[in-house]
Amino acid sequence: MKLYAFDGIDQRLELLPLAARRALDLAGLRLSREGFLSLAHAERVLLTSAGAEYLVDLGRVARLVSPARPEAAREMPSTDPSPYEVPDEVKQTLGPTRPLPDAVWAALTPLDRYALAKVCAKNSEERIGGAYQEIIGHSAVSSHVAPGGGVRMVDVSAKPATKRRASAGTSIHLGDVAYKRLVDADVPKGDVLGTARLAAILAAKRTSELIPLCHPVPLTHVEVTFETDDARQSLDITCSAETVAPTGVEMEALVGASIAALTVYDMLKSIDRSLTVGPTRLLEKSGGRSGEFRLFDPPLGKAPR
Repeated sequence: MKLYAFDGIDQRLELLPLAARRALDLAGLRLSREGFLSLAHAERVLLTSAGAEYLVDLGRVARLVSPARPEAAREMPSTDPSPYEVPDEVKQTLGPTRPLPDAVWAALTPLDRYALAKVCAKNSEERIGGAYQEIIGHSAVSSHVAPGGGVRMVDVSAKPATKRRASAGTSIHLGDVAYKRLVDADVPKGDVLGTARLAAILAAKRTSELIPLCHPVPLTHVEVTFETDDARQSLDITCSAETVAPTGVEMEALVGASIAALTVYDMLKSIDRSLTVGPTRLLEKSGGRSGEFRLFDPPLGKAPR
């Protein structure tokens, strides 16, 4: 059961909390305080819990309030605020001193967005300040920061699963001897590129275990390619990852490219410990709400493959 401190309602539920109001609004029902209090406490708890769900079971809400006296009145059902961008009225009410980036808004739960929009519509400065601090707080800096401070994993359960793809690249720069041994496939530890490719695929699959705030995603494809450059005496590495999921695979591609380069270093370090890695960068991505991204790489003078 979700209760907000700024709402001033405790576990006794002697007033309608915002979660219960959301459940009623979505179901197209209006319930007076008298009607709410006529329900058993357990039913008030269930109604409040129902309003905190991502998808509210409207039939269940109607059944929960059916014993209320006076009965709940019928009205036009409302909808939740858009999860993709902050409504103009919310932006205007919060003003420039209370920033709310679209990315932070999208990371909120539907109840948090409803509560903030509802409070802003009432235009009570005290409640707006309290709601902003409790719901947004330090998250204004980043969606990975919790309102009270400290890191958190963003909840993506309400986002649709879509096809997503990302490619990342890096380079490893070698000295004369190490580069020749790599090109000639004359390395004591064996198949450098084959081992690096396998390491990249394994690393991409385990990205969520390596990067604390990454979601585990079901990878549908990982591809790793290598290209030697005689003029620069370097090996360019590209790792591409694909998934059908509610979040992207940029980190999987970046981790795969990075681990491939480190594996090459490990296999060549007995020949030359002065090898350098980088720059490592996202080359392109597609899918998801943020759309397409493609990097032209001036340092190397070529676009991503």
